Amino acid sequence: MKKIPTIAIVGRPNVGKSALFNCLAARKIAIVHDQPGVTRDRLNAPYRLGSYEGYVVDTGGIGATSEDGFGAQVQREADIAMAAADVILFVCDCRESLTPVDREIAARLHRGKVPVLLVLNKADTEKQELAFGEFSELGFSRYVFTSAAHRRGLDQLSAALDEQLRALGAELRDEGGADEADEDEPDRREDDAVRMAVVGRPNAGKSSLINAILRDERTIVSDIAGTTRDAIDVPYRRGDVSYTLIDTAGMRPRSKRDTSVEVFSAMRSERAIRRADVCLLVVDAATGITHQDRRIAAMVAEEKKPCVVVVNKFDLYFPDSPLKARKEEMNAKVREQLFFLEDAPVVMVSAKEGSGLGAIFGAITRMQKMSRKILGTGELNRILQRAMEINPPGRTRSNARPFKLFYATVAVNEKYKVIPVPTYVLFVNDKRLLTESYAQYLRNCIRERAGVGGIPIVFSPRSRVRRD
Repeated sequence: MKKIPTIAIVGRPNVGKSALFNCLAARKIAIVHDQPGVTRDRLNAPYRLGSYEGYVVDTGGIGATSEDGFGAQVQREADIAMAAADVILFVCDCRESLTPVDREIAARLHRGKVPVLLVLNKADTEKQELAFGEFSELGFSRYVFTSAAHRRGLDQLSAALDEQLRALGAELRDEGGADEADEDEPDRREDDAVRMAVVGRPNAGKSSLINAILRDERTIVSDIAGTTRDAIDVPYRRGDVSYTLIDTAGMRPRSKRDTSVEVFSAMRSERAIRRADVCLLVVDAATGITHQDRRIAAMVAEEKKPCVVVVNKFDLYFPDSPLKARKEEMNAKVREQLFFLEDAPVVMVSAKEGSGLGAIFGAITRMQKMSRKILGTGELNRILQRAMEINPPGRTRSNARPFKLFYATVAVNEKYKVIPVPTYVLFVNDKRLLTESYAQYLRNCIRERAGVGGIPIVFSPRSRVRRD
């Protein structure tokens, strides 16, 4: 069996590692910014540039001396990535002189046994390639000049990596080359793994929850709000089911986003919601449900995504009270304050203690089963007809026609193949006459009679003229 290798990108801060990572992954995954130290966690994605398959891992800048105190943790994350790599891309900025950090990284790489390819990035013109004389001091025989920002030198990088991967016995790509992914197609997928977007406000415990699930310090955890900046995809297998855990940046209110990096992080989090199959909304039991929690929940509801409300730090919620009473009280609070999430499952966990995690996957499994119980056309029309007989729609204006429902049917969008979210198509006399309050009444009737287990009920009213 051929080996599927891992390619790790390392280097000091702000040399263009994340831009190069996006080129190799053929997707804009990592945030690219002039501010040093933006990347903190290990990011990984399928390698798509050359003729071989593999995984590429982006790491935080080694030797960062950022004031927020993450320098040691970032270096540790990079060390872990290098230890697990089959090929290392050592990225330097060819426009600047060698630094002591560059030399220290080179010395550490020489002490290892992993093949190293020196990538001299930010070579926007051929003139800048004359700077190799100084970088020859690093002692690496294989090197290539690139400009990830302008996609210059990628063919040479691809050829060099192909040569190295061929020596490792890597697996050839079926399509024989890179497949440029479209950033505007969030639902494009290559597997049936359940995508779980872990969302919430800063410091609610999202990264701690993922680490507890993985039993690994895969993402940096800190008491400082805003530690995670990228939306990180982490593969995970539980039993026979594959999952993709998407760790996202904590979303603060727009008025409090004081840097462009934070704005980009929030945009990535919003996109993670759109491409997820199910969202895990993490709330902090110790501080309670806040206005920002409700805003994020509304965002999930607006995207019509199945959701599990994960109440984290439940061990700190009145720990001396009986467990059953604590759960009932917290469940009531969630139902009252996040009422627009309908009957989304509520799970109480403690990421720190590793308790309650199995209930999350139990809730998702039940959602999957319920999502496949699609209502038949006959049953759906009987439910809606009975609902309208019990509570007929009122007139929106004194001289307006009354709202009439001729019939309804169910359609399932192909992009929701993992957890299907059906669309209830309503053929009506005039869709403008269907008020939101009456539509919510009809949704409640479907939910009460049919039971949908937390799956959103999406209406698509269509106006038509009824013919005899």
